[in-house]
Amino acid sequence: MELAHSLLLNEEAYNQLGEVQKAEFIFEWLRYLEKLLLATSRNDVKEKQKTLVEQLLSLLNNSPGPPTRKLLAKNLAILYSIGDTFSVYEAIDKCNDLIRSKDDSPSYLPTKLAAVVCLGSLYKKLGRILGNTFTDTVGNILKAVKSAESQGRYEIMLSLQNILNGLGAAAAPCHRDVYKAARSCLTDRSMAVRCAAAKCLLELQNEAIFMWSTDLDSVAALCFKSFEGSNYDVRISVSKLLGTILAKAVTSKHPGTAASRQSIRRVSLEEVLELLGTGFLRGSSGFLRASGDMLKGTSSVSRDVRVGVTQAYVVFVSTLGGAWLEKNFAAFLSHILSLVSQSHPKATQTQIDAVCCRRCVSFILRTTVGGLLGEKAQLAVVKDICQAIWKLKKVMDAVMSDGNLETRVGSTHVAASQHMLVCALQELGNLIHNLGTTAAPLLQDSSTGLLDSILSVTLHPSISVRLAAAWCLHCIAVALPSYLTPLLDRCLERLTGHKSSPEAVTGFSFAVAALLGAVKHCPLGIPHGKGKIIMTLAEDLLCSAAQNSRLSAQRTQAGWLLIAALMTLGPAVVSHHLARVLLLWKCVFPASPKDLETEKSRGDSFTWQVTLEGRAGALCAIKSFVSHCGDLLTEEVIQRLLPPLPCAVDLLTQLSSILKMYGSPLKTPSMVYRQRLYELLILLPPETYEGNLCAILKELAADLTAPDIQVSASTFLLPPLCHQDDLLILSPLLQETDHRFIEEQLLLGNGVACGSLEYDPYLIYEKDVEGDSVPKPLPPALSVISSAAKLFGVVCAHVGETQRLPILEQLLDSIKHTKGARQQVVQLHVVSSVSSFLKYVALSKGCLGPEEMKRFALTLVTGALESTNPLLRCAAAEAWARLAQVLDDGAFTAGLAQVSFDKLKSARDVVTRTGHSLALGSLHRYLGGISSSQHLNSCIGILYTLAQDSTSPDVQTWALHSLSLIIDSAGPLYYVHVEPTLSLIIMLLLNVPPTHAEVHQSLGRCLNALITTLGPELQGNSTSISTLRASCLLGCAVMQDNPDCLVQAQAISCLQQLHMFAPRHVNLSSLVSCLCVNLYSPYLLLRRAVLACLRQLVQREAAEVSEHAVMLAKDSREELTPDANIREVGLEGALLILLDKETDERLCHDIKETLNYMLTSMAVEKLSLWLKLCKDVLAASADCTAITCVDTMQEEEGDKGDDASVLTTRHDEKSHPFTNPRWATRVFAAECVCRIINQCENASSAHFDIALAQEMKKKDSRNDFLVLHLADLIRMAFMAATDHSDQLRLSGLEMLLVVIRRFATVPEPEFPGHVILEQYQANVGAALRPAFTSETPPDVTAKACQVCSAWIASGVVSDLNDLRRVHQLLVSSLTKIQAGKEALSHLYNESASTMEILAVLKAWAEVYIIAVQRHKNHRQPLKTTSCLEDSIRNGSCSSDGLLDLVYADLGTLSRLWLAALQDFALLTLPSEFASQLPAEGGAFYTAETSENAKLQYYNSWALILHATALWLTSTGFVVADPDEGASDLSRPVTPTSMCQGSSSGATIKSPEDVYTDRFHLILGISVEFLCSLRSDATMESITACLYALQALLDVPWPRSKIGSDQDLGIELLNVLHRVILTRESPSIQLASLEVVRQIICAAQEHVKEKRRSAEVTGSISILPTILYLTIGVLRETAVKLPGGQLSSTVAASLQALKGILSSPMARAEKSHTAWTDLLRSALTTVLDCWDPVDETHQELDEVSLLTAITVFILSTSPEVTTIPCLQKRCIDKFKATLEIKDPMVQIKTYQLLHSIFQYPNPAVSYPYIYSLASCIMEKLQEIDKRKPENTAELQIFQEGIKVLETLVTVAEEHHRSQLVACLLPILISFLLDENALGSATSIMRNLHDFALQNLMQIGPQYSSVFKSLVTSSPALKARLEAAIKGNQESVKVKIPTSKYTKSPGKNSSIQLKTSFL
Repeated sequence: MELAHSLLLNEEAYNQLGEVQKAEFIFEWLRYLEKLLLATSRNDVKEKQKTLVEQLLSLLNNSPGPPTRKLLAKNLAILYSIGDTFSVYEAIDKCNDLIRSKDDSPSYLPTKLAAVVCLGSLYKKLGRILGNTFTDTVGNILKAVKSAESQGRYEIMLSLQNILNGLGAAAAPCHRDVYKAARSCLTDRSMAVRCAAAKCLLELQNEAIFMWSTDLDSVAALCFKSFEGSNYDVRISVSKLLGTILAKAVTSKHPGTAASRQSIRRVSLEEVLELLGTGFLRGSSGFLRASGDMLKGTSSVSRDVRVGVTQAYVVFVSTLGGAWLEKNFAAFLSHILSLVSQSHPKATQTQIDAVCCRRCVSFILRTTVGGLLGEKAQLAVVKDICQAIWKLKKVMDAVMSDGNLETRVGSTHVAASQHMLVCALQELGNLIHNLGTTAAPLLQDSSTGLLDSILSVTLHPSISVRLAAAWCLHCIAVALPSYLTPLLDRCLERLTGHKSSPEAVTGFSFAVAALLGAVKHCPLGIPHGKGKIIMTLAEDLLCSAAQNSRLSAQRTQAGWLLIAALMTLGPAVVSHHLARVLLLWKCVFPASPKDLETEKSRGDSFTWQVTLEGRAGALCAIKSFVSHCGDLLTEEVIQRLLPPLPCAVDLLTQLSSILKMYGSPLKTPSMVYRQRLYELLILLPPETYEGNLCAILKELAADLTAPDIQVSASTFLLPPLCHQDDLLILSPLLQETDHRFIEEQLLLGNGVACGSLEYDPYLIYEKDVEGDSVPKPLPPALSVISSAAKLFGVVCAHVGETQRLPILEQLLDSIKHTKGARQQVVQLHVVSSVSSFLKYVALSKGCLGPEEMKRFALTLVTGALESTNPLLRCAAAEAWARLAQVLDDGAFTAGLAQVSFDKLKSARDVVTRTGHSLALGSLHRYLGGISSSQHLNSCIGILYTLAQDSTSPDVQTWALHSLSLIIDSAGPLYYVHVEPTLSLIIMLLLNVPPTHAEVHQSLGRCLNALITTLGPELQGNSTSISTLRASCLLGCAVMQDNPDCLVQAQAISCLQQLHMFAPRHVNLSSLVSCLCVNLYSPYLLLRRAVLACLRQLVQREAAEVSEHAVMLAKDSREELTPDANIREVGLEGALLILLDKETDERLCHDIKETLNYMLTSMAVEKLSLWLKLCKDVLAASADCTAITCVDTMQEEEGDKGDDASVLTTRHDEKSHPFTNPRWATRVFAAECVCRIINQCENASSAHFDIALAQEMKKKDSRNDFLVLHLADLIRMAFMAATDHSDQLRLSGLEMLLVVIRRFATVPEPEFPGHVILEQYQANVGAALRPAFTSETPPDVTAKACQVCSAWIASGVVSDLNDLRRVHQLLVSSLTKIQAGKEALSHLYNESASTMEILAVLKAWAEVYIIAVQRHKNHRQPLKTTSCLEDSIRNGSCSSDGLLDLVYADLGTLSRLWLAALQDFALLTLPSEFASQLPAEGGAFYTAETSENAKLQYYNSWALILHATALWLTSTGFVVADPDEGASDLSRPVTPTSMCQGSSSGATIKSPEDVYTDRFHLILGISVEFLCSLRSDATMESITACLYALQALLDVPWPRSKIGSDQDLGIELLNVLHRVILTRESPSIQLASLEVVRQIICAAQEHVKEKRRSAEVTGSISILPTILYLTIGVLRETAVKLPGGQLSSTVAASLQALKGILSSPMARAEKSHTAWTDLLRSALTTVLDCWDPVDETHQELDEVSLLTAITVFILSTSPEVTTIPCLQKRCIDKFKATLEIKDPMVQIKTYQLLHSIFQYPNPAVSYPYIYSLASCIMEKLQEIDKRKPENTAELQIFQEGIKVLETLVTVAEEHHRSQLVACLLPILISFLLDENALGSATSIMRNLHDFALQNLMQIGPQYSSVFKSLVTSSPALKARLEAAIKGNQESVKVKIPTSKYTKSPGKNSSIQLKTSFL
């Protein structure tokens, strides 16, 4: 392939290749040439142009295939557009000659087609340069159309489209001729030609004015004709043409000159709609044939026309745009509804027609209103629809008021308005469903009267309207959960009040059932008591049914419907009513077969109708029970369910005879009964109805072959029985498209109705299979067959093998004995039921039975394999393989394969060849490679041959599909065949005409399977692998160029596979380009393929993908919508826009995943872009028109640098990329912001450090950090948290929570001591306030509580007054919840109230925990109440401020916390203790909702436990609450009182008992949790639990409980051991170890306590020894060390001494006296150390010994040291030491005296003060005189002053002034004046500073003494003033940067005061 990469074709290499390789080589060269030409300089191209043109034109004669001719034409056009154009005319002439050629042989056809394509391409590229040659060319081409076959017509149409495109208005002379030709092609028998003609006409209408003026009617008629017999692609193309032309007709502004030339009429909107309406109602016949058809009474409009016109309506409105629709909606709505009104009875004359038309109308409304309008416009639309409903209601009322009952019900008006109402109600429901809670203002607006309008039509005579109204209420309840309970109440009230009106009974029972169905979508649920009301009402209806025959049927149906709907509420509700339901179930069927006989003989037609209705309803209710309450299906319940079943089956067998007796009125009821019974049996295990299997099987066989079934319903019966992959080959209709909703009716065929709710009202409470639209059950006649076929599989597998045979024989016979269409229907039913049987047996590994069974099954399946119905062949192929799978016999399987081989070799018809080729593929799928390679080779050989059968595209498609299955299943066995298969695929891709898209799709599947088979080997570099890889890439390129979207989708998924296995070899740029172009494709499957691929790419290379997308968008010369979006907002923005528009769930999921991957890898690098996107989505204005203009102006101003991003020619409504995003998109954007913050957390720390971020931003402006966008984050969180949508509010609050947690500690550099979040207090408060209003749902309030507590706990706000704003919100919540479970909203389930209460309690717990922690950190004892009140009054925030706030509510809180913990403890009890739980529930939950409540408690118990433990600790387990009377220490606010059986007559417990109970509660909860940690246990819960234990064991009382109960301690240690082993988090392990330490301490204390009482005598006997040893060590080691340090042994001895002296034994009564004597002796020994016995201890350390004496003085009781003899000796030692000259000794002495002087007992301290004070004073005055010279002396002086200051503080009041008077002169004497300060030594300077500082401190404290001293001594005063002045000067000079520069005197005093505190 490398040889093909040159500018000129390498002819030498080309000529050496074989035929197939030549085609590949040419295609590869052309692909390369296209890229090369664009990159080569103009001169180089001109140089080679002549040769190149010759080479290209010569290729025309080489029969180029479709992809090759397309590329060839493209290159030729590029070549001329770059090089010289003079030879282009020769090329055009050559092409024209080729087209004129008379050669009609098939071999010459490719040449002709290539010439046609070349002409189109040349004119498109060169356009008007080609001057007047176009008339000849167009004439020549149009002439060729007449004789061309379909491929020719196809290519000619596309070529004309290109010519028109290139020439623009210049082609006017040919417009009419082209129009004429295209008209005939638009109704061509080939669908591809129709599509091409539609594209050609679409191009033509751009310039040909006549198409949308004079010829408008005929164009419309032509399009209607084109829809007849069309396929999906034609409907898409032609509806696009019709819609566009009509939109142009409405909006065009005709140029004046043209108007004068042609008689142009303006077309009004009414005319255009009338025109479309005509097509919809009368089809292509228009007005002409209407009368004849009317007479015959047949419907002349085929469904495909109607569906085509429906799509045209959508295109018409979409082209005009959202703004237009908003303006003209009222007119549009009335027209659309009129399509199903009484003025056109033909459209709705049969039920089938009516249902199909309604679908079309619904689709038009859904797609236009749902797809084009933003939320604000949709709200206006809701009002319009409401108006329409009111109008129709008035019409109905007028008719209904006519008294005559007969005329009333039969009135045509009522019948006619019903379909309009159904469509209006369904759209109303859909709209509100999608708007969610944003629709709340609408429902509150009384002028609209929305709910009233819906409730009023619930009484409409038509059942369809009643059901639609009920469904609409269901949608409202799902969207606005707060309306669910009120609506339910209103409907129940009306149902109870209007029991005598048949319409009311059915209407309101439908409504109640629909609302019950909504409960599962509303997490907050409904009050539990509603279940009881509904059950009672249902029973009442069933019991009263017999009282009034006019109402029997309705009441019976209503009763069972309510019960069936009630079952959807799940086991929690149903368990309470189960007994009554089972009783009703038992009573509805006769007790024995005999009773059934009696019934038969007695009843009449009406009674049987009601009876069957009742029994069908009962079956449905039980089915609902089985499917929604599986947990309740215990053995006992099943036994109670079973008795009526045999009787139900008996009745089934009798139905045919009852039908004969009473005739047709019973036909539908009996069919419904059958279906209900079958559905129930499918759900039940077959063992439960073992005894009835044979009877059921016979009935099923009879049903499947019943003679009166006329309709072939293969399209709904067979798809479940075919393999999903096989359905792809059948029909695009079976594939998912955006139009599936209306296309479905074509799939079912004309005789079959679409699904609709009135066929099975019981589905109203079920969730729809396809997302959120109305359930669409099929008519009973069809669904009964569907259920029968399914049940047949199960029953047949469970009957005895001998009974299977006769049934199969019977089924086979019934096929033989029918003829024609009937035979097909019976065959279809039989095959589907037998397939169902084989599938069941295969999956359950059962066996088939006797040999005969095999023969019968084979005959049956072989017959079906050769059926003309392709779906049946498909199902048969699946059954064929299942048969082989069941038998699991190699020989049999080989035989099956051989049968197919033989058939394929001999048969020539398409049917046999397709059926058997698929059969081979299926066999391989289920049985691997069918054991031998021989078989594999034969299979592949046959399929190769079939794949090349160009006469039948169907055979090719099926054969290739089968080949893809074989490639898939053969795995490595297939390696040998890869090369030939690949060249076959490429050969076919290059030659199969593009009109056969289905062949290309199968080729794509084969290529995909081959790539998977090759797998990672594709990365290899060997020649063979490179060739294979090049072929794969070439195949992908061919498919990418295919016009069919599904083929393009295949190409993308193949490239996706290649990228996975060999990423280096896939050109990412071109792949991304292809993805971007198709991002907004109208084809769903293509969009899905694009996103699946994108999702894979961005997982590896997000940044590259994103860059390629933006580059391509900027380079793109064509104005493609996605590019325009990508250019503005990047690929990320384009995906967000797509997410907002997209409705397909799978696609939305992929878009979100893709965006998440992109966010994960790029959010940090592209922070601004991501945040701007999220902000734009969240802030996108609700007012589309006014604000977008303003926004764009701003954007353009900001974007001056980047011209490409400013788009000029765009519509007004597109100017802002996000116009009105839906709430779901906004929620996603809010979630993205949280993810971005998390990503930044894992990146640089600068994201959360503003100073660092600003610094790095200065260094490089491209740097970007999250903290710089904080204002935006807060703004986004605020916008989301205050939105109308509840989901968005939750996301906004979550965002706020994340922001608070991440940014709480980021400091604000401009204001030290403050944090950056502080400035946003107001925003946070404003965001939280709305969540606490009364109408806010509990989940939002609960989330807001969490944010409140996080905000308060974060410590951002330090001012109490500011904190109060948020604190007040929590206080209001606390007030609201104090009344417990009784007080809260009755709108939701009781568990919602539990959630709210616990959220509030958890929030308070978090605040209290933080408050206590802060308080501890500031190390202050807990305040008393009076002191608290003072600080609260002052509003200043010390560390206690927060605790003060909580303290006010602590009494209430503690009781609520204890009650919540008691609830939690009860709820966590194992199920065997359920009987011990209180019958009425707990404090905050009700017994019925305990299951739901468990989860809520589980989320919040841990913090509540921690808070409770802290509270109990703070009371020390001793003090009762200030609020609580001593009589009742634990009085929760709720009925179930803690620690008491009930609050009424219980005995009052002692405080000890109350505390014991509380202690065990906390301990019990903790141990229960920690000993069996669930996998989902959060870190938060585990740490909170451990901290609670720590808090508990911080106080003596609980420690004594643990210490005294050994088992308890050991149990706790075992649990903690397990926690440490199983959890690796360091914080958990540390917390666990701390608890372990506390437990050990508790044990030690306990042991000590025991010892203390038992071994006082022991302590006395051992004390002398210990004292002797300790003092001995001290004496021996007390040697002086340099710097006055203590040696380690001395320090240890002193520590030991202190421990002994402070021992409790010294104070214990029994040992006190003995200890005192011994300690005195010890002190004497220490004093004796001073007097050495010999001369060895010269260097004795006085400091050590003095310290020892001080330890004695301070640690023993006063009587040890205060006896005079000892005291005097101690004082003498201090005196002597003060005289020692060593400065270190002096300093230490002063320090020791300092501590003695402070001793609180005067008996100890005063003697020392009296003896030593004067001595110290003298020493200080001495220093004063000679001034200190070094730091040591300075320090002595400072320590001495400190001692004096201590004296001042401890002295009695009347001595204090004398002491101060002594102290002040000493201090003042050290002050220096201004001059002296400058020249002073550093020592003197320090002394000056110290003295001044102390003066500033003492002065204000003793101001009177200070003043009198200063006034009495002028010298002192002068010195003081000079010093202060000097100090100010020096501060000014030396410290200019100080923060206290402005008024140093004042500030320094403040500073000193503060530091003293």
